[in-house]
Order: sequence, then C-alpha cells, then structure tokens
Amino acid sequence: TVFDSLNHDMTLTEFKFIWYMEYSHRMWGRFVGLAYILPAAYFWQKGWLSRPMKVCVLALCGLVCFQGLLGWYMVKSGLEEKPDSYDIPRVSQYRLAAHLGSALVLYSASLWTGLSLLLPRHKLPETRQLLRLRQCAHCTTALIFLTALSGAFVAGLDAGLVYNSFPKMGERWIPDDLLAFSPVLRNIFENPTTVQFDHRILGITSVTAVIALYLFSRKIPLPHRTRMAVTSLLVVACMQ
Repeated sequence: TVFDSLNHDMTLTEFKFIWYMEYSHRMWGRFVGLAYILPAAYFWQKGWLSRPMKVCVLALCGLVCFQGLLGWYMVKSGLEEKPDSYDIPRVSQYRLAAHLGSALVLYSASLWTGLSLLLPRHKLPETRQLLRLRQCAHCTTALIFLTALSGAFVAGLDAGLVYNSFPKMGERWIPDDLLAFSPVLRNIFENPTTVQFDHRILGITSVTAVIALYLFSRKIPLPHRTRMAVTSLLVVACMQ
C-alpha cells in the first residue's frame, strides 16, 4: 500500500495535517461550484440572462463540474496499486496537468466574462500595429499556458528535485540524460530531467515574450486601462 511503501513512520498528527489539507481543498472546490451554480439558477429563473449569456453560464457551470470530475480522476490515479512498480506512489502527471489546465481555462473564462460585463470594450482603430499587438498578446497567453502545464508535469514527477542549480543543470547546460527514455517522445512527458529542462526553457521564453510585448506596447497609443494591464503583466512575470 501507499502507507507501507512511503509513509510507514507517519504519526497521527502528521496524517491529520495532510487529511485536513485535502479535505479543505475538496470542500473549497464544492463551495466554488455552488458559487457558480446557485446564482446562475437564480438569475436564470428571474429572466435576467440574455440568450448569449445563458450559453456562457451553461458552459461555465459545465466546466466547474468537469473540473471536479477531473480532480477525482486525478486523485484516483494515486491510489491505484501498481505491483510491478517500485516507484513512489504519486498521481498521474497527465491527469494533474489536465486538472490544472481546466482550472486555468475556467478562471480565464470567468474573468473574461466578468470584465466583459463590467467594462465596456474600447473602440480603437484597427491599425496594423494594433493587430500585431493583439496577435502577440494571444501568442504570449498560449506560451504562458503551456509553461504552466509543463509545471504540472514537474510537480507530478517530482522533477524539481532532480537538479537544483540555475542556470546550469548540475555542471552542464544540457544534461546527459535528457533523452534517456525510449522512444524519444516519452522523455517530454515522463523523464524528470527533460520535464525540468523543458519547464526552464518555457519559463525563460515566457518572460522574454512578456518583456517583448511590453516594449512593443510602448510604441502604440493605448488606453490607460490597457497600458495598466500590460505593465501589470510585466511585473507579475518578473515576480514569478
């Protein structure tokens, strides 16, 4: 069992700490679900939702339920007996990445919907520079999302424990065991060294993209709200 192979010396107090952490996470997730579903049902019954908003609300509520289902599916993978494996019991890194990814999509969609209702959209001339800025912003968003997903693979494989030096990994820029698994594609998702290496590269690339986006935005006349958003993105990226 997981207890025999990993936590055989755990005290009751230590177990209670982990148990309450997990219990709090589950209860908070259920509270979030109710915070979506109950007001949505009330507003729907009152007739306060337009047809497009009804579609949006259904999608958000469905995503909340899907997020909870993914969480259960992820935890289940850590409790499955693997008689042929001598590895430390852990949840599937694939399911962990899916759980995190769906949470990011849910949060982003919720924020986008809320801001769209609260703040009117700026009417800006569709210049070539503005279109390029919008394209760069979308590409940067996708890059940040991919970096976050790669972080889930780092956590799922405990890949952060393999090398703890930066910018080099140990004494080398490129580790010897980067492509140790066969076939080669397995290394991207299952080799802790490769997973940490990819996460480092993606993180550096994401910060570089954010800085480039900020510098590019300085050349374009933008509303105060947009400029504040780009500046805030730069500050958060540097802090991260």
